[in-house]
Amino acid sequence: MSQLRILYLLLTHLIAPLVIAVEGWRELRDPAQRGRVKQRLGFVTPQPKPGCTWIHAVSVGEVQAAAALVRELKQRVPGLEIVLTTVTATGAARARTIFGDEVRHCYLPYDLPGPVRRFLDRIRPRAVIMLETEIWPTLYREIARRQLPLVIASARLSDRSVNRYRRMASLVGESLSGDVSIGAQTAADAARFVALGAAESRVRVTGNVKFDLEIPAAVVAAGRELRSRCAPGRPVWIAGSTHEGEESAALVAHATIRTRYPAALLLLVPRHPQRFEAVQALLAKSGSRYAKRSSGALPSAQEEVYLVDTVGELQMFYAASDVAFVGGSLVPVGGHSLLEPALLGLPVIAGPWMQNAREVTELLTGAGALTTVRSGDQLAVRVLECFDNPVAARADGAKGREAVAASRGAVGRIVEIVLPLLRASESAPPSATAAGPASSGSR
Repeated sequence: MSQLRILYLLLTHLIAPLVIAVEGWRELRDPAQRGRVKQRLGFVTPQPKPGCTWIHAVSVGEVQAAAALVRELKQRVPGLEIVLTTVTATGAARARTIFGDEVRHCYLPYDLPGPVRRFLDRIRPRAVIMLETEIWPTLYREIARRQLPLVIASARLSDRSVNRYRRMASLVGESLSGDVSIGAQTAADAARFVALGAAESRVRVTGNVKFDLEIPAAVVAAGRELRSRCAPGRPVWIAGSTHEGEESAALVAHATIRTRYPAALLLLVPRHPQRFEAVQALLAKSGSRYAKRSSGALPSAQEEVYLVDTVGELQMFYAASDVAFVGGSLVPVGGHSLLEPALLGLPVIAGPWMQNAREVTELLTGAGALTTVRSGDQLAVRVLECFDNPVAARADGAKGREAVAASRGAVGRIVEIVLPLLRASESAPPSATAAGPASSGSR
């Protein structure tokens, strides 16, 4: 065992008690997270039989991207059992909304030997798919020990990430060796993975699976029906996935917008449920008249803001809007998904902090479908432009929808990587058997 691996294990064991304590405290405060720590320790309900395909999707955006992949795999491999893991509770909630009982959900184990072994012993997968770039050295080592094929799908690496990973080059290189296939988003991403130690012959450019996102027709219809009920004849804009500081900017913008369009309605959708109360307090302090989604009431004609304090309905509210601002971008978070409003043909607005979605940002900016703003005042200017000239706004939205449509196809290319691995694994021993006696004591 290398010195770097020993150091990594030492650090993870030292940090683990603090992480577990923090997540345990959150679980006590939030019933929706109940059982999360237990699952992250590897104590998941065993799969009835071995041979599932395990897909990991960190949070909401990756879960939504996984939907097209799950659908394609199930269509190509009838009877395929899929286990989907997330790290966040919001990702878990989104998974339940999208997949219901079709896919089993549980939480990713901590990157510690005991939890990892328990988890793999219990779900007994025949192949593993990691969406985007989640490199967990202990997990990847155990996957390799069990001779399980691993696909890192829609993989991306920024220059900053490469520099960080190079500090532990031998550990990362070991994680990317073995039966690991990589479907990179771009040629630059592919080159970065090779530079970190991935075998060039096992790295392909497949594109970004998030471009294959599909918004169900029922969700679109529900959004339009909601619009007809709560805002007939009113101009509507949305501030989606907002963070602290962005709600204030949105309210500043909305006050300006209402000087020209007094009936305008703002749909305000905070990113994290734990901030719902704080945002409600902000609305009360600002003197804004508002309705809450959780109350079941629709906004009246006198109420200017609809606070969406529920989880899993963002797509529907985008479908109810004329213009979309995407949060996490006016503050240095890195931005959230631009694809939902673009797919719905909305003119899209974001702040300058969009490094987490650079490819999509460049695509929509180049197509003339995305406007970058740096303040609440600039946000108001762009929303007013769209309200003043709805024909031009719809044309901008159509450009975005067409640009996304032209960039699709990553799911099919990833499935072509996965299918041969699934066929090859049909004759291989289940992972529990491959694990051998060494993991039996970790149950």
